[in-house]
Amino acid sequence: MSAYTLEEKDGFIVLGIGTELKSDYTDYVGISQEKMAFWQTVTQDGRLDKLKSIATNDYIFAVSEAVNHKMMYYAGVMTEASLQEEHRVIQFPKGQYLVVKGEGKTADELSNKLTGIAFGQVLPAADDFAYVGGPNTTVEMEHRDGLVFGEMWIPVVKK
Repeated sequence: MSAYTLEEKDGFIVLGIGTELKSDYTDYVGISQEKMAFWQTVTQDGRLDKLKSIATNDYIFAVSEAVNHKMMYYAGVMTEASLQEEHRVIQFPKGQYLVVKGEGKTADELSNKLTGIAFGQVLPAADDFAYVGGPNTTVEMEHRDGLVFGEMWIPVVKK
């Protein structure tokens, strides 16, 4: 099994711009394509740069969250500022988080890899903790030597 840690995190807020994912939650390929198209759009239309300009650090968050029975996906940053455009304030609770670290050639590859490890390997095999919902995020933290380094943060509770 891949390396992971359980970490206590203070609550934090991510300001995000988002989209509803329309693919069935079991359609991995469809969801992946929707996410890639979303990132391409927010990068090209300048919304991602606008978010980065008000961020408190260099981290870029890719947040998945169920909202009103819809599968939502956000590009976000940590900030205390706000935007005039439509956005969502995403509250992550204080508590224990499953943290999976990794790298990829692109942010999309990093996200797919970490999501696969977390939801496909670690959580199904976990005996003493569980994910019970709430927002989860892939955090793009650093670009180095042609790779993107980051982590996946998933709030968990003890079983």
